[in-house]
Amino acid sequence: MRRDERAVLDGALRRSRLSAYAPGEFVGQEGFMRASEILSLAVAAGITPGVSVLDLCCGVAGPGRFITRELGCTYVGVDVSSSAIDIARERAGDLACRFEVSPVPPIPAGPFDVVLLLETMLAFPDKETLLHEICSAIAVGGRFVFTMEEGQPLTAAERESMPDADTVMLTPLPDMLSCLQRAGLRVRWQGECSRSHRTMVDSLINAFAAEESEIAAQLGRRSLDELLAAHRLWSDWLREGRVRKFAFIAERTQTS
Repeated sequence: MRRDERAVLDGALRRSRLSAYAPGEFVGQEGFMRASEILSLAVAAGITPGVSVLDLCCGVAGPGRFITRELGCTYVGVDVSSSAIDIARERAGDLACRFEVSPVPPIPAGPFDVVLLLETMLAFPDKETLLHEICSAIAVGGRFVFTMEEGQPLTAAERESMPDADTVMLTPLPDMLSCLQRAGLRVRWQGECSRSHRTMVDSLINAFAAEESEIAAQLGRRSLDELLAAHRLWSDWLREGRVRKFAFIAERTQTS
């Protein structure tokens, strides 16, 4: 991704994203979680003043900045996109946030009290290795907080229809639970959010469509068509149960 592309994407979609969410629920997030979901998950994970938080694949760090502002944690956000990190740094202002430009993995050395991976687990083909590295960055008794899209891997036909299908690596729920256990992470809480996230997908589709001329002028017609196609597939899959969406809080139990 070129340096300026994330800024163009953020600028083109920001007004539509804001209109898609209920008042107070948009905090700069780039996925389907509402601010109230993000905050509830962070509180349940024990994020309080002084708790150290590592946010992997943070993008422009809307959720991370929101959590830091609301709960007073110390925060490190990591993303491979330098333009996303530029935006995150600018918007963080005086918050206790630090940002790094880096691919994931590797995972920054810890220990951290909490590691976040929101809305991006599906992009990792080797989840086993990723979870072991994440576990090593968490203090014993610390928490790993993440969301995942649960389901069987995409078929050839589904890969043909999904833009950027190489970043859509679905995982059956039993496989994820086994991977967490082998990595030394014990699930403390899990909850399904398929219905609420499908509602958000549909709201985003409507918001993007309502401003399609303006968005296409900034991103190009092809990019907008691919964005809408991907969101419509997620809506269909969540409605049909082809994909289910879950959030998790897992605790590190191993000492090595």
